[in-house]
Amino acid sequence: MPTVSVKRDLLFQALGKKYKNVEIKRADEEFDELCFEFGLELDEITSEKDIISREQGDVRAAGASDVVLYKIDVPANRYDLLCLEGLVRGLQVFKQKIEAPYYRRVGATDGKPQRFIITQETAVLRPHAVAAVLRNITFTQERYDSFIELQEKLHQNICRKRSLVAIGTHDLDTISGPFTYTAKAPDDICFKPLNQKEESTATELMRLYKNDSHLRHYLHIIEDEPHYPIIYDSNGVVLSMPPIINGDHSKISLKTKNVFIECTATDLTKAKIVLDMMVTMFSEYCAKPFTVEEVEVVCPDGSTCLYPDLAYRKELISGDTINQKVGIKESAESLARLLTRMCLKAEVTGKADEIEVEIPPTRSDVIHACDIMEDAAMAYGFNNIARTKPKTYTIANQLPLNKLSELLRLELAAAGFTEALTFALCSQEDIADKLGKKISDSRAVHISNPKTAEFQVARTTLLPGLLKTLAANRKLPLPLKLFEISDVVLKDDTTDVGARNNRRLCAVFYNKIPGFEVIHGLLDRVMQLLDVKPSRDQGYYIQAASDSIFFPGRCAEIISHGKSVGCLGVLHPDVINRFELTMPCSALDLDIEPFL
Repeated sequence: MPTVSVKRDLLFQALGKKYKNVEIKRADEEFDELCFEFGLELDEITSEKDIISREQGDVRAAGASDVVLYKIDVPANRYDLLCLEGLVRGLQVFKQKIEAPYYRRVGATDGKPQRFIITQETAVLRPHAVAAVLRNITFTQERYDSFIELQEKLHQNICRKRSLVAIGTHDLDTISGPFTYTAKAPDDICFKPLNQKEESTATELMRLYKNDSHLRHYLHIIEDEPHYPIIYDSNGVVLSMPPIINGDHSKISLKTKNVFIECTATDLTKAKIVLDMMVTMFSEYCAKPFTVEEVEVVCPDGSTCLYPDLAYRKELISGDTINQKVGIKESAESLARLLTRMCLKAEVTGKADEIEVEIPPTRSDVIHACDIMEDAAMAYGFNNIARTKPKTYTIANQLPLNKLSELLRLELAAAGFTEALTFALCSQEDIADKLGKKISDSRAVHISNPKTAEFQVARTTLLPGLLKTLAANRKLPLPLKLFEISDVVLKDDTTDVGARNNRRLCAVFYNKIPGFEVIHGLLDRVMQLLDVKPSRDQGYYIQAASDSIFFPGRCAEIISHGKSVGCLGVLHPDVINRFELTMPCSALDLDIEPFL
């Protein structure tokens, strides 16, 4: 869930509330309750100074602002609540202090809308673009900060770190349309980027931003492409190089009166939503509140579209359906009032208990009747819904495999072994090179875009995790006896997803001597608990085997009911060294699923 930070005093001022110092605690409690009613959560009451002090120490916090901040958890699909403006508007409508505004797209005053031309060269990079103009807007420092912060919240959320959509905002009075969105070779692009003093080519900028803590995370989106997207005005001034950086020439400031907003994207639907969010949240500061000037976007095929969409749509839903699904008994008129409080203007049509619900452009999260029902339940109050016994019931039971795993965990702990819980993802080196195997011979499931080298594949054995745990705790007194009972992931073409989980038991004994007899004794104890007798016909036995993980002549395969279910032995010195261990170690690896 995204977290929105708002200044408490600014929030109360926008909500039209005033509190004396002695009433602040009560105010915090009231706002916490209001958030709960509205489906939000007041996560923390803090300040910039407290945050820095907690993370970096009191010395670094000296001089930081001590203005009280509310940190509010917002549902990930409620993009309209990611800034102070949208949050206040939603709460005011919910408390029935104002009506939800109606957002309108209007034409340019001279009858000639700004034109945004998309060329064919962008087709393989970011083929879509939308744009709009906020005309005669008035910024204050707080509004400006909120405007910039909303862009960043959207970039991290629906824009998927700019990979789907990138937002550019420009001072329209410093540039001249029509604007052209095209793509050029990096060395052919030259401009002065935001907050830089000199012009640079795109190639130089990519090198420069490699060390930038903020922008380096977006370079991979285009850096390997032969051409980079670029936006020019009619005079050849660069507006931005999406999705990396805007030009310094058109940067907005507190004095900006007309804002040109463009969104380039790989997903047109997401781009429309992002543009709608930006303009609806801040159009209230325009000379004509809640109006947005349209921009004509010219596609490569010559077709034209006017943006922003600001599309309203209507849905019909039965009051009885809402009552039945939510578990309440309200009239259609009452339900319509509840939905109106959630910025979903609703009216009774007069046909039985049918309700017509108008979905505004700010509520892109409403895509199904269930979303309307959820809002009705929220406005009604979840705590006000009467508890009822279900008409049907089922008796839950633990999965047999989980029950068996829990019982074995208790017994292994009683045998003197300590349980470890290791990561389900690991590096290719852990399950292949360090164990003396080839990754191509494994049945490992690979992560297509791993964030770090430590999490490249799903583990195919529990042993590397336990050996890394031993390495991290080798200063503890010997012997070290660890076990883990968890799933490994194996490729399986017979399943619908191409892989399956396999529950395994792994144990290691680390000491000055190998301790093969300890691991063997543990195997016998496990088999005793599973009621499997030592027998070649209907029980289990071990036989000599060869494996690169184990020392030659010190490895055995476990056979149960004629099938191999695992192995045990003394680890090979090379394997021990690769995991930065210095003492001998013996290990047991057992598949426990056959014993169900």
